[in-house]
Amino acid sequence: MENDLFDFATANRIIFGKGKLELLSDIIQGLGRHVIVVKGKSFPDPKRLYEILETSGIERTEYIVSTEPNLEMLIEAVSIARQAKCDFVIGFGGGAPIDAGKAIAALINNKGDILNYLEVVGKGMPLGNPSKPYIAIPTTSGTGSEVTRNAVISILDKRVKVSMRDAYLLPSVALIDPELTVSVPPHITASTGMDAFTQVIEPYLTKNTNPLVDMFCREAIPRAAKSLYKAYKNGSDMNARVDMSFVSLLGGLSLANAKLGAVHGLAGPIGGMFHAPHGVICAALLPAVMVVNAELIASADNTEQKVARFKDIARWVTGDSSATIHAGVDWIANLAAKMKIPGLAKLGISPSDFPEIIKKSRRSSSMKGNPVLLTENQMHRILEMSL
Repeated sequence: MENDLFDFATANRIIFGKGKLELLSDIIQGLGRHVIVVKGKSFPDPKRLYEILETSGIERTEYIVSTEPNLEMLIEAVSIARQAKCDFVIGFGGGAPIDAGKAIAALINNKGDILNYLEVVGKGMPLGNPSKPYIAIPTTSGTGSEVTRNAVISILDKRVKVSMRDAYLLPSVALIDPELTVSVPPHITASTGMDAFTQVIEPYLTKNTNPLVDMFCREAIPRAAKSLYKAYKNGSDMNARVDMSFVSLLGGLSLANAKLGAVHGLAGPIGGMFHAPHGVICAALLPAVMVVNAELIASADNTEQKVARFKDIARWVTGDSSATIHAGVDWIANLAAKMKIPGLAKLGISPSDFPEIIKKSRRSSSMKGNPVLLTENQMHRILEMSL
């Protein structure tokens, strides 16, 4: 094995399957009498979730996350949760409410300036106390945040996204019910799905590969290739929805334990600077990052095994055992085009923005997982190819 030493951490309990939301009544037993539900502003309808809480005799406070988590939002939500004396937290929605829920559960029990716990813009201090019990219930197939140890926070005045990262942020329970994703509209299915797809490709190529993560990626990449477009075309295709929920879960497990790469290293700063869906940014960057990384690796010494990983991906996505790396990259680019995902230029990004994006990306944790060290010129080329 290339890297047979690894440390693996994830949620305390993972529950996966159609209709598994019904297990919530058993899961919440003994957690307390009052919950704060952190949810998205639109789909899906939380009616069944609230019925289960009411039947179980649980009081609830609702906090709606309408944007990606930011400092002001967290300060407000934590204050509300403390005043209501909430005993536990449920996150219900896409990556934003799931991440916000993780941070809120942690900050209820850890006082002081939130910046103390943030990377890049703060001190990056570890949490001193365990989080409140946290149940993560994703309703999109994208971030895999239900099984990761970080929460992404937007710092609005600095136009940057940073992470709160600690083992205490791992959810107590990750409850993944693919039926909750059926109402997700096509454009969000596409963007979140491309994020999930990227999050099983980058950990397979990262310099921090390990055999357990490799196993997840080998399972997930063909599933995403088979099912993402099906879920986009027909949201009621339950087999495709199950596949993409599983891909998202495996992506979360993979990135949390093997890091990502330049796609996310660049996407984080771009997301902080421009109002655009994270998955759309990832989809625009992924082909160019793969091309540049593959070229650099192929030109280096003792890299046969690393080049083989790019060929693996090409074979898995195309279904062609003789597919070239460029054929695989083209397949991924064509998938994004079929789902009407635009390039970076359509998001308002121009070459004049490249220097700031590149400067910010150098501090990204994800960039440190890229299989090769990229120069400023190489990152500039990636961004240019992604327009």
